[in-house]
This record gives sequence, C-alpha cells and structure tokens, in this order.
Amino acid sequence: MTDESFLISRIRLGDYSAFRALYELHVDPLYRFLKQFSRDHHQVEDWVQRSFIKAYESLDRFAGRSKFSTWLFTIGLNEMRSDRRKTPMISLEEITPEVSETVDPHESFAWDELMRGWLDELDDVRRSVFILHEVEGFSH
Repeated sequence: MTDESFLISRIRLGDYSAFRALYELHVDPLYRFLKQFSRDHHQVEDWVQRSFIKAYESLDRFAGRSKFSTWLFTIGLNEMRSDRRKTPMISLEEITPEVSETVDPHESFAWDELMRGWLDELDDVRRSVFILHEVEGFSH
C-alpha cells in the first residue's frame, strides 16, 4: 500500500491529520500547475483551496484507479475552467509587455517570459497537457 493509499484509508476512517499530510504532499505541485493559467497569486490560491475542499468532500468517490494527484489535478483544472467561464478574460497583451524575440534565452527571466508567452498562446487543454507531461512529469 502506498503512502497515498494509506493516507486516504486513514482519512476515510476520520483521521483528519491524514488529510493534512495528503495536502502537504500535493499543495505545491498543484499550485505550480495552476499558476501556469494565471499570474494572479490570489486567484491561484483560490483554485487550490477549492480543489482540496472538493477533493475532501468527494473522497468517497475516489476509486483509486488513478493516482490521487491525477484526480486532484483534474479537480484543479475544472475549478480553473469553471472560474474562467464566470470571469471576463483580459487579453495578456493588455497587461504584459511584449517580449522581444531577440532576447538571450540563457537569461533565466527572459527565457521564462518567452516560454510563458508561448504557453499563453495555447488553449487550456493543450497547455494543461504540456504542463502535466513536461513540467509535472505525468505520463500521457
């Protein structure tokens, strides 16, 4: 039995400290993943918080056919999408200065901005697949 499976079984028995441990395992990766969809720290924190609340409330429906992290990231992605459907979108060009294509990619900040610009051009589905595979290490 994996640590995740053990924690989930403890949570189902009412051990609330086990949920805290599960939260600690996944909060940073979920935040990093959702941060790829918004530069607003508070918005991302809201998505993360709502994701964990929904995961806790729905834990009895988690069948264990996938990793808990996969299930949690799906909840987070759905929270982000739901929020975006409710909120009018502002074009990133309106709030982000244009990054010159002649920027030296070895400069970390400039490279990060250039990569973010490319990611911003992808729709949410393609962006989430790219991030889950290339950044978070999930398999296809």
